[in-house]
Amino acid sequence: MTTLLSPKILPILMLVASNVFMTFAWYGHLKFKMWPLYTAVLFSWGIAFIEYWLAVPANRIGHEVYSAAQLKTIQEVITLSVFVVFSVFYLKEAITWNHVLGFILIAGGAALIFRA
Repeated sequence: MTTLLSPKILPILMLVASNVFMTFAWYGHLKFKMWPLYTAVLFSWGIAFIEYWLAVPANRIGHEVYSAAQLKTIQEVITLSVFVVFSVFYLKEAITWNHVLGFILIAGGAALIFRA
């Protein structure tokens, strides 16, 4: 349990949770096109509020052991991973080989950030 609470692991778990909320805030309303735009914005804003309560502490805690560039890279890789799952299972959209190849290239760039 103490390993999960370490500054190396806890921020990653918090960023995963925050990205789930943010993905729903940004894209969840796409299944509710009948909502007026202001309703979608207000609903999304409420979800994003929760996301901030996870992301800001995650970055504050994570900055004890990661640089800001590393934290941003972790967040981006998590964002893509969460988005793929969300897109396939919630929006029912297919992921193509072009998407996969693009994500692999992004992951390669992310690996460079952590290279010593």
